[in-house]
Amino acid sequence: MQITQKLVQGIKPKEKPFEIRDSSLKGFVLRVQPTGSMSYICDYTRGKRVTIGKANVITLTQAKNKAKELLGRFATGEDIHADKKKLKTFGEFVKQDYEPYALSRIRTGKKRLYELKLYFGHLYDTRLEDITPWLIEKWRLGEHKDGKKPSTIHRNETTLKAAINKAVEWGFISESPLKGLKPLKIQDNRIVSYLTAEQEKRLMKAIDDREQRIKTGRESGNEWRRVRGYEEKACIAQDDFADHFKPMVLLSINTGLRAGELLALTWKSVDFINKLLTVEGHTAKSGQSRHIPLNKTALAILTQWRLQVDSDFVFPGIDGGKLYDVPKKPWLAVLKAAEITGFRWHDMRHHFASRLVMASIDLNTVRELLGHSDSKMTLRYAHLAPEHKAAAVKVLED
Repeated sequence: MQITQKLVQGIKPKEKPFEIRDSSLKGFVLRVQPTGSMSYICDYTRGKRVTIGKANVITLTQAKNKAKELLGRFATGEDIHADKKKLKTFGEFVKQDYEPYALSRIRTGKKRLYELKLYFGHLYDTRLEDITPWLIEKWRLGEHKDGKKPSTIHRNETTLKAAINKAVEWGFISESPLKGLKPLKIQDNRIVSYLTAEQEKRLMKAIDDREQRIKTGRESGNEWRRVRGYEEKACIAQDDFADHFKPMVLLSINTGLRAGELLALTWKSVDFINKLLTVEGHTAKSGQSRHIPLNKTALAILTQWRLQVDSDFVFPGIDGGKLYDVPKKPWLAVLKAAEITGFRWHDMRHHFASRLVMASIDLNTVRELLGHSDSKMTLRYAHLAPEHKAAAVKVLED
């Protein structure tokens, strides 16, 4: 049977993997997995083969041309596995192949490479095909013994799997050696932190008090400079924000933006006419763009703040470029003044979601606003709307 593009597009997976051999090019094989994943393979001699690549990554023409090249090289006596032998270890694969990809294609690539070295550096001298489920289970036991939480172990393990899956996709190994590894059972005991109405009221007062202190201090300071003939600093109008702190907090509470998304926000992503804020995919954790409607508070904040800012970034640093961290010092100060403990900057995102759920907004809408890639993360807020469960079982009364 000749392997054609029409054949590839029409293939249906079966319960077990199967292969189709090309009748027009001896040694060219299409392997189909039960999942529907397909790979092009070159059987260059009996018992020896090379995976050319995934069918959804390279074209049929490219695969056939590569197979012809490999068969030709073998026919002339060349060791066609020579290139692969140079990339046998996990460490060599990470350094030579995965690193360039991660740095150019993954938003948190630098962090991911650091974590691979930190948690799996002991595997760097191990050949890719020799990384077994037992080695990872052994690593899990060591991490658990060191007091690491199951959620932390699982997160780091996901980083490893992502790298190894790329090794499979790029043809360095035929399938993941961790394919049979059972995932850790994780109980999500994380507490959703949100403010009560009274706490939010105290927080807003503490922020407003800070604003007034800065404005009063600026007036007092200018009076001191005026008397002594020194150059005065720019006055802060009563309707203006004293600095970027208050608009950052209020926008976070009213949009649920992550800190990184807030810091990367530019004015071109704010649509004042349609009252819409766009989180660009390259700044989002999920890598996907999303749109957040601006309520009256958020729109008023941005409208006023736009008059005070001369930069492409909504919250620029001193030089007008990107601000690289949220204002932690004033944040801790206003929390202390408001007598609020254990509430992190990121918890404003939880507060945003919690208020929506308690206002009977459905979880899928909350998921879309938060930018969660699936519903698992959003389900942590489900307990805040017990009336939905009560309504569900109430139908049985009839």
